[in-house]
Amino acid sequence: MPDTHDGPFSLLQMFWGNLAARPLRCFLSILAIAIQVVLVLMIVGLTSGVVAEWGKRVEGVGADILVQPPNASIFFAFSSAVMQESLGDQIEKLPGVDEVAPTLIQSDKTMVNVFAIDYKRFNALSQGFIFRAGRPFEAPDEAVADDIVAQTRHLQVGDTVTLLNHPFRIAGIVAHGKGARFFIPLKSGQDIVGADKKVSMFFVRSKGDTEGTRAEILKLNPQNRIRSMSEYVTLMNSSNLPELKPFIRTMVGLGMVVSFLVVLMNMHTMILERTREIGILKALGFSRFDIVKMLLGETAVLTVIGSLVGIAITLITQGVLKETNPGLSILLTPGWIFGSVGLALLGSALGATVPALRASGFDPVEALAYE
Repeated sequence: MPDTHDGPFSLLQMFWGNLAARPLRCFLSILAIAIQVVLVLMIVGLTSGVVAEWGKRVEGVGADILVQPPNASIFFAFSSAVMQESLGDQIEKLPGVDEVAPTLIQSDKTMVNVFAIDYKRFNALSQGFIFRAGRPFEAPDEAVADDIVAQTRHLQVGDTVTLLNHPFRIAGIVAHGKGARFFIPLKSGQDIVGADKKVSMFFVRSKGDTEGTRAEILKLNPQNRIRSMSEYVTLMNSSNLPELKPFIRTMVGLGMVVSFLVVLMNMHTMILERTREIGILKALGFSRFDIVKMLLGETAVLTVIGSLVGIAITLITQGVLKETNPGLSILLTPGWIFGSVGLALLGSALGATVPALRASGFDPVEALAYE
């Protein structure tokens, strides 16, 4: 008698029969796996997107050297205004330096970066601000906003916005990509935070020899942290930031645990419900390996469906957030998309293995008598 019980068509029929017989249980499994994929992709995507987008904005300032105080964070929002503004004049006199822009950096209550700048010197670092509307700030209580934050907050020239607990009138709206979302006069920022003649950092543009100019600046104060822009941009990658690695690993691990527990409970309950069915299959000649292969195959199909649903939900969420909050960047790379599917398959396989092995060891006689 020909052995056809382990053919792919037969196994596929059995899977869809189980799916039709237990639609709610299968739906919950698919939903749990989709949630794991969404969790991994959104956490990694948001982290990578925000970091990469910040790196591009800093690069757009036009400097090729960053001068910060000792032990300064690569995240400028956590920088303190402890550097003497006069250091900028010393740096400017170095033979390899072309432009220097002293900058005081703070964050408003919504964690949006505000640069207090000397407009002329900051603007000279690159080809300058590109104004979408309005003009540069001229008064102490005027500010310039970039087009992203203006769109998000529905700001127009002449509107008043509160920055650092101080009201500022929007004098102009510029194209994004120059570091901060808001720019205010340097003296105004110093007065607000009580940092007279002090700044958070200096943006420096060399005359071409970046490393040579960097060495010159270092001689002025060897304790200062001086990075080239290329080095800084390289650091602006979530995989290169030691502060973010534990967070990402924790979130990915949490997603795997969710998938593992849901599949484990689902498979355990499903096998109890299918004890007689498994007994019949073994009586018909299915081996232990056939039973395990069948159950793991069903789990794999559910996981693939759940992963595809999760990816679709993530892409839809990314599109919605891009429309509603243009300043929020989500970076989804093919590596992490495939990685999230792999993690879902791994978690599901671990959750299904023990119940599947247990089911494969059922005695056919006892299983057929099971009610």
